[in-house]
Amino acid sequence: MPKIELSRVFGDYGFEANDEFGHVVKMDSSTESGGQNYGVRPMQMLLMGLAGCSAIDVIAILKKQRQDIKDYKMVVNGERQAGIEPSLWKTITIEFNLMGDIDEDKAAKAVELSMNKYCSVAATLVNAGANITWKVNIIKAI
Repeated sequence: MPKIELSRVFGDYGFEANDEFGHVVKMDSSTESGGQNYGVRPMQMLLMGLAGCSAIDVIAILKKQRQDIKDYKMVVNGERQAGIEPSLWKTITIEFNLMGDIDEDKAAKAVELSMNKYCSVAATLVNAGANITWKVNIIKAI
C-alpha cells in the first residue's frame, strides 16, 4: 500500500509530501488564502497527475505499436465549480502534442484508450463529475 507523509515546512500552508521512495512534492495554498507560493496547489496537482498518468499510457501504447516518439508535451487547463465547497473540477481540456514519425490514427486511438480505459486519474476525475475533452496534435519530425 502506498504511503505518503506530509510535513509543514514553510509558513502556515507550505507543505512537503514524501512518498516511500523519497520523492518530494512542495505544496501551498494560494496567496489569497494565506499561502506564500511555496509550492503547487493541491487541486492543480490533480491536473498534473492526470497529465502524467495519461502520458505514461499514451507513450506505452505507441511504443508497442513501434511509433517513433521524439518529443511529447501536454497542456492541461481546468475550470472549477464556482461558488460551492468543495469546488471540484468541472471541465478539463487537454492538448496532446506528439512529435515524431507517428501515425495520427494510432495516436488518437492511444489517447482515447488512455482517457477512457486505462488512466485511473481520468476515471477518478470523471467519476467526480469532471468533463474531460482533448485534442491530439502530431508534429512530424524533419
